[in-house]
Amino acid sequence: MPDALKTQEKPDVTDAPSVPELLDIIAQKDHLIEARDHLIEERDHLIAEQRKLLALMEEQLRLSRQRRFGASSEKLPFQGDFFDEAELEVALSEVEAQLPDEAPSKPKPKRKPREGFSDKLPRIQVRITLDEHEKAGASKTFFTKVKEELDIVPAQARVIEYWQEKAVFDDGDGERIAAAARPLHPLGKCLASVQLLAYLLVAKYADALPLYRMESILKRYGGTVSRTTMANWIIRLDSVLQPLINLLHEHQLSSDYLQADETRIQVLKETGKVAASDKWMWLIRGGPPEQPVVLFTYDVSRSEAVPSRLLEGFEGVLQTDGYAGYNAVCQSNPITRIGCWDHARRKFVDASKAAPSKKKADKVSKADVALGKIRKLYLIEQRIKDLEPDQKTVQRQRLSRPVLDDLKTWLKTNVRRVPKDSLSWQAMQYTLNQWERLIGYCEDGRLHISNALAENAIRPFAVGRRNWLFADTPRGAKASATCYSLIETAKANGLEPYEYLRYVLEQIGAADTVEKIEALLPWNVKRAMPHPRHPALRRRDQVLNSCSYRSGIDHLLWLDRYESNLPAPSTI
Repeated sequence: MPDALKTQEKPDVTDAPSVPELLDIIAQKDHLIEARDHLIEERDHLIAEQRKLLALMEEQLRLSRQRRFGASSEKLPFQGDFFDEAELEVALSEVEAQLPDEAPSKPKPKRKPREGFSDKLPRIQVRITLDEHEKAGASKTFFTKVKEELDIVPAQARVIEYWQEKAVFDDGDGERIAAAARPLHPLGKCLASVQLLAYLLVAKYADALPLYRMESILKRYGGTVSRTTMANWIIRLDSVLQPLINLLHEHQLSSDYLQADETRIQVLKETGKVAASDKWMWLIRGGPPEQPVVLFTYDVSRSEAVPSRLLEGFEGVLQTDGYAGYNAVCQSNPITRIGCWDHARRKFVDASKAAPSKKKADKVSKADVALGKIRKLYLIEQRIKDLEPDQKTVQRQRLSRPVLDDLKTWLKTNVRRVPKDSLSWQAMQYTLNQWERLIGYCEDGRLHISNALAENAIRPFAVGRRNWLFADTPRGAKASATCYSLIETAKANGLEPYEYLRYVLEQIGAADTVEKIEALLPWNVKRAMPHPRHPALRRRDQVLNSCSYRSGIDHLLWLDRYESNLPAPSTI
């Protein structure tokens, strides 16, 4: 074979990589493959996180839409469909069978008129008579009631003129003048009567009417009073009513069971705070049995220092939501803190409402299952509400404890089966974290399953806030707290707010001792206040000022017939 052909047959390996170079190339490729796999893993993880975030955002969006456009009630239409209550009903029937025979039966409430009007309302009889021709020859006549109508006397403005009688005495050195004592006014010199002040307080703090609306209402009646003037009246009343608030606070701390809550308020001219920042209105409700006290307190802070100041000297049970600001006062004082099942239940309600509609149609969500278990607790409370406290304790240990144990086991099992940070996970985690406090109500029959009494007391403030939006100064916010305290305390003790405030304002000007101020406490007012003016007697004054002469005389004739059947003033 020629040499040239032999040379062509040999491969040229001068440019081929060596074995170490090949190994290095393979290592680089492996590194690239690892980097690619790592990027893929990061991409997949990012996609999963984005999907999770998207699901949470969709959940929040559904909840936001429901809160904005859906029903505000926490009651769900399907609550009774996802658990069997048969065993619970049997257990509850046993509770009813165990009621003591000597337990006094609840008196049946008086039957109201068919039209539904209160028996406390005054009634005026309008006689529809036959003329002489129509009843000529009749052996007798009689009247029958054919219908009832609800009537109202519109508010009116009037001016009260005070004329002071003076007597002149001739002494040896000259004349001496004696004048009749003027009636005491809580604000001293003031253009508003006590009735008007009470009316303004109730209109704003009980009926949620802003002062600018009150200004226009009074203007229509002919009484021009600016909203600034009315605000100054309310602020001045705060200092007058403060001794009464102090006594209510002392009385409240003497109890052993309180409920607390707090809500936001904007105050425009708070030193060191921007106008848009949140300040806080604190509420504490409780007191000795049959003497509840509701106290509002304004503060710029939501820190733990506020409840520590408000609850200084209190010993007993404090019921709140899960806010950590109450931890310090409970740790530094002999206070046992219990939780609120309404707050725990509300979180599951939000999770249920935010669940996808497709999912809710296919099967019951975990939030719905939790709500069914919690509903059993409330059903038990409904059945045993009329028992004595010691009997309540026994039945809670017997009936509620098993339900609570079952719920706790279910929560621990399912909290790992829902997406972290979802509304269902948050509800489960909150309930588990607050568990020892949530079960605290079972230890004493006097305690409530929820903080509902405090929430109901603070609700009028939240409703009013939607109308008047903010307070201008800290003094105005503090005065609002005082007014809300007196009105809600009066309501809690079964007093009509206007009548109570009017009586307090009439008497507090002369209350120069602790005993006289104590007489103005709501439970003392029921006993110590002179007999309340009967509605029929108040209506006489209204008739004289609102009717024409002829119609007024006719109304008074009807009133005379009605008042002839009234008991003596000492027994009213």
